[in-house]
Amino acid sequence: MSLREKASMIIVYLKNAKKSIRFEDRIDIFLILALLVLIISPLVINLFLKVNAEPRHISLFLSPRCEELLGKETTEMLLREFMEQNPDLRIRLANFMDEKGPDIFVFDDGEFSALAAVNALVELNSYTGYETDARQLAIPLVSFMDMLFYNIDILTAAGFDRPPKTRDEFTAYARTVSRTDFSGVSAAALSLSPDDPRALSRDIFSWIWAAGGNFWPGEEYIPALNARAVTSDLAFLGGLSRDGALAPGIFETAGEQRVEEFSRGRIAMMVASAGAIPFLREKMGDAAFGITTVPSPGTGGRYNIGLSAIYAGISSNSAYPERAWSFLEFLAEKSPMFCERLKAVPGVISDLIPGDYVRNDPFYSKAWDIFESSRIVPGFSGKPAAEEFESIFLEELRLFLAGGKTAQETVAAIQSRWNAVE
Repeated sequence: MSLREKASMIIVYLKNAKKSIRFEDRIDIFLILALLVLIISPLVINLFLKVNAEPRHISLFLSPRCEELLGKETTEMLLREFMEQNPDLRIRLANFMDEKGPDIFVFDDGEFSALAAVNALVELNSYTGYETDARQLAIPLVSFMDMLFYNIDILTAAGFDRPPKTRDEFTAYARTVSRTDFSGVSAAALSLSPDDPRALSRDIFSWIWAAGGNFWPGEEYIPALNARAVTSDLAFLGGLSRDGALAPGIFETAGEQRVEEFSRGRIAMMVASAGAIPFLREKMGDAAFGITTVPSPGTGGRYNIGLSAIYAGISSNSAYPERAWSFLEFLAEKSPMFCERLKAVPGVISDLIPGDYVRNDPFYSKAWDIFESSRIVPGFSGKPAAEEFESIFLEELRLFLAGGKTAQETVAAIQSRWNAVE
């Protein structure tokens, strides 16, 4: 074999050996990769299963009125505690940038009728289990009643050592205060601004209820006026207006403004919510004012009251009504705390025993005594067409106080227009 042939054989052998080494290297790399896949795969699968097993975080939005009605500190505490108990839920305050709006509404009587009118609230009967034909659109969290507030110093200076108990006494007190030289003081006040949703309930209906009135004696769709009784009620209020006993700006002033005027000693007597007591005590002191029942005709009828409240409801646009209901249940459990913080009377009307703040405080214990001796009658909050019914009443009342109609004509006009509401 020649030297050239031997050299050619050696080159061929080296090439084949090199190919064999590369092939073996490729087998080793493949085996290593396969081993890594076998090791990592269970970890990846377990991680995937774990991620999918974790609960989804559902976000719910709460109406910002909650902070205004219950307080910012209270609202923050509620959200924090609820989310700690329900880690799969996230609740935050809605704002005007949120296109979908709140899932949960917290509102007062002023908003109730407006929300109900546009079908913005979910019917809660299936959640509460209440067996009734009436639709329950909200749950009350804390309730208040209206009472007569009087300035002790003004009445004393006018010669009276106690508040008026009857309408005749109220009229006599008002005339005396009006004719006495009290600079810048009005004997009484009505606050019927259209911007005040509670105006009629507080300043007009409370007098009708105190005389035994009730707009909803049954399950009627249309409210009913006792023509004779309500004519007398309006004649009483009209007499105060003609005597010049009422503060000016009846239809331009809201209830909060009147409470402020009362706190500055500008009004002798007025109807206001029990919720105003803490503010007036802070501004005036305990010895400057008192509370009592709204004076009645003195005919011996049952004393009725209407309640105002702070409510919670579920938006009809919510994608998670069941989860929103869990927050409403949580809020309902916190009602005693709301009552304590807001010093509410009656607070939770289902509680036969009031909170310590009621039993241990002369102001709130007196308010509770009034509540216990009263009968609760329904107002217009949440009723179908409530806003329309109240608007009709306010329009006719304005004409009456301006001298355009008699009390009897006014009552007849209101009832006729109410009956025409579809």
